[in-house]
Amino acid sequence: MEHLKHLETEQKALEINLDNSIYGSFAEIGAGQEVARYFFTVGAAAGTIAKTISAYDKKVSDDIYGREPSGRYVCESRVYRMLDHEYELMLDRLSGERPNCRLFAFADTLSTINFHKTTKGHGWMGVRFQHSPHSEPNDIVIHVEMKDGNANLQQQAAGILGVNLIYACYRYGVDYKTLIASLIDKLQDRVSIDAISVSGPLFSGIDNRLLTLELVRQGLTCVAVFDKKGRSIHVSEFLYKKNLLVVRGNFRPTTLLSLDMVRSSTAQFRSEAGVKAEDTFIMSELTIASLSAETGQVDEQDYMDRADLLNHMGQTVMLTNFDNYLKLIQYLGDYKIGHLGLVMEARPLLTLLNGKYERNKDGRLLTSFGEIFTRGVTTYVFPELQEGSGELMKSNNLPIPEGLNYLYRHLLEHRHIVDVTGFNESLLHIRSTDVLRKIREDESGWETMVPEKVERYVREKGLFGYPMQKMEFEY
Repeated sequence: MEHLKHLETEQKALEINLDNSIYGSFAEIGAGQEVARYFFTVGAAAGTIAKTISAYDKKVSDDIYGREPSGRYVCESRVYRMLDHEYELMLDRLSGERPNCRLFAFADTLSTINFHKTTKGHGWMGVRFQHSPHSEPNDIVIHVEMKDGNANLQQQAAGILGVNLIYACYRYGVDYKTLIASLIDKLQDRVSIDAISVSGPLFSGIDNRLLTLELVRQGLTCVAVFDKKGRSIHVSEFLYKKNLLVVRGNFRPTTLLSLDMVRSSTAQFRSEAGVKAEDTFIMSELTIASLSAETGQVDEQDYMDRADLLNHMGQTVMLTNFDNYLKLIQYLGDYKIGHLGLVMEARPLLTLLNGKYERNKDGRLLTSFGEIFTRGVTTYVFPELQEGSGELMKSNNLPIPEGLNYLYRHLLEHRHIVDVTGFNESLLHIRSTDVLRKIREDESGWETMVPEKVERYVREKGLFGYPMQKMEFEY
């Protein structure tokens, strides 16, 4: 990572203004023209700004950029429509007039917090820019959540973020780790960035899933999602008032057991009253803790191996930095999830219960449990084999503390905690650690513990340390 220069926002804007090779337009909807304002007020704006526009009226906005099928204005597709329109105008009008310039179009569509504080500030922001004159353009698009408690402060934060984004495009380029770190310069604790996507020749060697990892690893967000194609997506685009099942695992690699966990819990979740299959999404959750469990550090290649395999199996992946489910529930609560299902194995549930009990013996036990085991949230317990006895460890025979027994029975009776049914008991002996060891040591037997599709992909791509000499021999 390149050393990050912590400049004042005004310094960054002025540095861009004084660079005669950078020239572009600003289109801002919903939070004032705060980004353009920085470039205007620092001086020498004529060197950077070709045009600013703020199409606040919906009819005016639709006439310029077209109507959104969803009827929404603060959405990802809107910012791309804005970039398409404004960048084409820049090319048509100025590519011949300014042959030595690197042209850009900046766009944002934002909604700040309302007067009654019933809605939070958030939105989309992006830049389409040339890295060199007349080159093919590159895109950076981000989603931002604004945390300040009033609209004025959120507008100010939007302005700073926009300057940071434009500065990063031209000063950090392919150094994506520094680029991401620079986005919240002067904005610590005021914004979170929970989706980022880059494209274009400048970023041709960068996998967007690595950017997703950096958002979470660097603390810009605690949750980020990428779809089965590896593209960064945001839950506001598809989860509003929908149902969601989250399956947490290490997926290192995806085994027959982990696939059965997804299959059986999904079937059960979709059979619940009020849950319609067409309004239900399934996500596999990877945590930073699971990615760093072996060495204390995240191994990027190991992360990409897991992500590759999950995507190959058609999974949408949620990457989080949550050590407990309360923060995940709170995060998803902003999107009014209809019904939320959390799938965990029996031992992690026992660890969760014991931890809650030990930390809340002072009378806050009921409140603490009510935060997680609440209305609209169901925890699905996937059984595990008890070591030694080989008996099934399920929700009804967990060795929970005596002082927790009454409350725990209440959770079971009211179906806040339920056992996963319809699982394949013959697969419960499979351990991903055994599979991983066998793959790395080129020991036979792992092939019977994973789906055939996984076996082929591990061999073809050399995932999880599969011996390269073996690949050369086979192919």
